[in-house]
Amino acid sequence: MIATKSIPEIEQEIIAEFDSLDDPMMKYEYIIELGKALSPLPEEYRTPTNIVKGCQSNVWLHSEVGDGTVTFMADSDAFITKGLIALLVRVLSGQGAEEIVNARLDFIDAIKLRSHLTEGRSNGLTAMIGRMKREAMRLS
Repeated sequence: MIATKSIPEIEQEIIAEFDSLDDPMMKYEYIIELGKALSPLPEEYRTPTNIVKGCQSNVWLHSEVGDGTVTFMADSDAFITKGLIALLVRVLSGQGAEEIVNARLDFIDAIKLRSHLTEGRSNGLTAMIGRMKREAMRLS
């Protein structure tokens, strides 16, 4: 799947969506809804190799390259974590490897995402981002 929008364009959409949410609980609920909307990860990709290390909950990440882009599929067994990986998949999947590796992911700070996460979840978010960038480098 080739993304029709650039990473910064997708980030701006996400920032606009979160700007309409006033309190942190609304943001959590929205993140959970994003996770519920994430396409299920096929069972064949739920392998130990695809587990993202550094996350408190189980996060599986599968990546493929085709047509010069990297496609990510992911899942988690925790609602908020699944929403976080859904955001990252939305921003990075379908982009070129170089764009993924160089992505600043400014939307995370713009929506104050880390300030609403526990330290463990924030570390998990960092681990997910690192894994996706490493996968992009590996597949390029």
